[in-house]
Amino acid sequence: MSEVNNVVIIGSGPAGCTAAIYAARANLNPILVTGTEPGGQLTTTPEVGNWPGLKDNPSGFDVMQNLQEHAKSLGTVFISDNVVKASVKDEIKEITLASGNILKTKTVIIATGAKARYLGVKGEEEYKGKGVSACATCDGFFFRKKDVAVIGGGSAAFAEALFLASLCNKVYLVHRREGFRAEAILVDKMNELVKSGKVEYVLNATVSEIKGNGNTVNAIVVNQQGNEREIALQGIFVAIGHSPATELFKDELELDKEGYITVNHGASTQTSVAGVFACGDCQDKIYRQAITSAGSGCQAALDVEHYLM
Repeated sequence: MSEVNNVVIIGSGPAGCTAAIYAARANLNPILVTGTEPGGQLTTTPEVGNWPGLKDNPSGFDVMQNLQEHAKSLGTVFISDNVVKASVKDEIKEITLASGNILKTKTVIIATGAKARYLGVKGEEEYKGKGVSACATCDGFFFRKKDVAVIGGGSAAFAEALFLASLCNKVYLVHRREGFRAEAILVDKMNELVKSGKVEYVLNATVSEIKGNGNTVNAIVVNQQGNEREIALQGIFVAIGHSPATELFKDELELDKEGYITVNHGASTQTSVAGVFACGDCQDKIYRQAITSAGSGCQAALDVEHYLM
């Protein structure tokens, strides 16, 4: 495609969509490439209870639907495709899509977010999609009235476990420590379910193996302070965090040792390459909230506007 765009946004989560809204309002005619997971991680969140102004706890899917519709209503062009190559070091950047199309652009906003991190234990890879999942809202329906485990102790793990408790027979929450990093309100809700017997905490424990019958999961083995325990169940949901989805840019931009895109924190969202900006979870390893991602998307769009001026 010979046309040179003002800005191409890669990623369609809170950061990407907010960047699109601001870029569109600045008459930059943004192009947004959705990626393989339109709407990003937030679409898998059953309940968003901390988005300012939305006190009715909408689903993440609904929040993202509204953001996408807002961006489209202002003229953002959404392309349902995946970026397979990004050549961004020259003044005119080229973004190659899986379809074979090439987008030429003066600036790029990277909002690729992060991807689920797994345990790396025996049996996990074998049973992915056969009882092992990283998304309760995607797959929880298949485990109604069954016993499942959620691995993790942060807010994401608690949100997954609370959702599954409404569907499943019993939920085991396996965490490597005694204390939790989850929001207090989520811990309080979970404690009530523990009292009812719907949820069981398995603390100071790590998963050492996932077992199955060749077709589906039927147990996990946990090491709990030196003692092994096998728990019979049918599903395992891993919620131990995410890694930045930045593999595409490792030869184009400066990344830190954990793979996050390096930006000029405190001054702008500018990356190591002129005209390339990054926002959201692909560059944020501290806050990692939907609202902070959206805020950094706003910053990236304003930085693009200033750069083009």
